[in-house]
Amino acid sequence: MAKRPKKPKQLGKKLLHIREAMALSQSEILKRLGFEDSIAYTRISDYELDKRVPPLPVLLEYARIARIHLEDLVDDDLELPGKLPGQVRHKRG
Repeated sequence: MAKRPKKPKQLGKKLLHIREAMALSQSEILKRLGFEDSIAYTRISDYELDKRVPPLPVLLEYARIARIHLEDLVDDDLELPGKLPGQVRHKRG
């Protein structure tokens, strides 16, 4: 039987840090993420409090708006940059 992947322990804290560093409300970050029509703004609180793990498309958008690597977000051994948004430029195909 396959093991379930471990949930990153620092994910909620990092998502909250991104939102606060960018001075956005929960509704505002949801709009910036591009999911205001498909996710309730209260879900942002669930993510930040580690009650739910955001789906991959949401995590990708967090990384893009914060201009960080997705790995920085989901790897507990890595810290977020001191200044957000960071320096990573994301290219879309």
